[in-house]
Amino acid sequence: MQLKNAQILIIDDDEDVLIALKLLLKSKVKEVVTNKNPNNIERLMETQKFDAVILDMNFNGLVNTGNEGIFWLNKVKSKHPDVDVILITAYADIDLAIRSLKKGATDFMVKPWKNDKMVQTLTEILKKVSASKTNRVELATKTEMVGESDAINDVLIKIKKVAPTEANILILGENGTGKELVAQSIHENSNRKDQPFVKVDIGSLTTSLFESELFGYKKGAFTDAKSDHIGRFEAAQGGTLFLDEIGNITLQQQSRLLSVLQNRKVIPLGSNVPVPIDIRLICATNLTMSQLADESRFRKDLVYRINTVDIVVPPLRDRGNDITVLAHHFADYYAGKYGKDQMKFSPEFLHKIKNHPFPGNIRELQHALERAVIMADESYLKATDLAFPEIEQSEITSHQKPTNLEDLEKNTILTVIENNNGNISKSAKELGLTRTALYRRLNKYDL
Repeated sequence: MQLKNAQILIIDDDEDVLIALKLLLKSKVKEVVTNKNPNNIERLMETQKFDAVILDMNFNGLVNTGNEGIFWLNKVKSKHPDVDVILITAYADIDLAIRSLKKGATDFMVKPWKNDKMVQTLTEILKKVSASKTNRVELATKTEMVGESDAINDVLIKIKKVAPTEANILILGENGTGKELVAQSIHENSNRKDQPFVKVDIGSLTTSLFESELFGYKKGAFTDAKSDHIGRFEAAQGGTLFLDEIGNITLQQQSRLLSVLQNRKVIPLGSNVPVPIDIRLICATNLTMSQLADESRFRKDLVYRINTVDIVVPPLRDRGNDITVLAHHFADYYAGKYGKDQMKFSPEFLHKIKNHPFPGNIRELQHALERAVIMADESYLKATDLAFPEIEQSEITSHQKPTNLEDLEKNTILTVIENNNGNISKSAKELGLTRTALYRRLNKYDL
């Protein structure tokens, strides 16, 4: 990334420092945001994306140990591990510098800094950020697998391990979690990446279409067969065949599929000549492994055949801050697509996003952000810009409902605050609490 396209956040309790850095950088970067209070870091970083953070090591009223800077550094890196942080302090201390670098800081600078050194440091960091992002999303260049949670990182690690092999892969996960993106990513990082990637929504094929679509047919094989037709297995020759929704096929279809996988040959309809196949098989289903183990609905020998390695794609509700990361990703994408300015999120918009259960997972989030960007009258998205389709609400599963008093209290607070569009005074009054008591509960539940 070039310096001129960067968005920088500066946190320092010294107004003179903030003014000096803003004057230095405002003509060199896209945007500089300054703030005196480190308690605002989390809110600022969730409502807007930053490429780098310049953070003071000491704040008012504290001994100049740098511990507060380390504390806020840990806060930033815990939720935004990919954001680079430059720590600045008026007290040069080699031990403090080593501590901060060990905790994840990218650089450590002493006040007063040299302007050319500050600009050079930021320039080098952003070049490194661009390179590291290229490496980080190497698995997702085309598939846009976005996220930084442990849950999605586990998926990416598995992809990296299995992609170069010839192992058959079974991808499990709820509808809308991105199973097809995982399959594409495996193909793109495999030795077959220059060969075809062929997808079949196998669950939608009728009994009459199953064999003709998968295995092909010869001219005259049936009434409408006016010419030879290559099946999906042959179309994927040398590459990857992705069978989506495999859990929905009948036992008879499973038997036919198993025979082809065992023999590595297909026989087109209307022919007696077997055609050898060389494909890498990836399957996906929204069924759980325990449901697949039910032999009344799925053959166990076929499960073993398609499942050398299984990859479970987590639902969005289990991906923590990825909801915010993905929301920014989709907002940026659709702002560009529809010729709008880069979108920022209001606290109320962010609150609504983070506390929606997303039964439709990433697909639901994507559609919600596209609609919000289209309907927004300005580049600051508000809670009223965000609407969720009724079609998904009936799918909210029972395990998402609160099961204890703390969950009930937390969800009640969230609902009341959302209904009052984030107004704490109104929410406290409706809940029968003082503002102070409500703030205590918000802190208790980390809201």
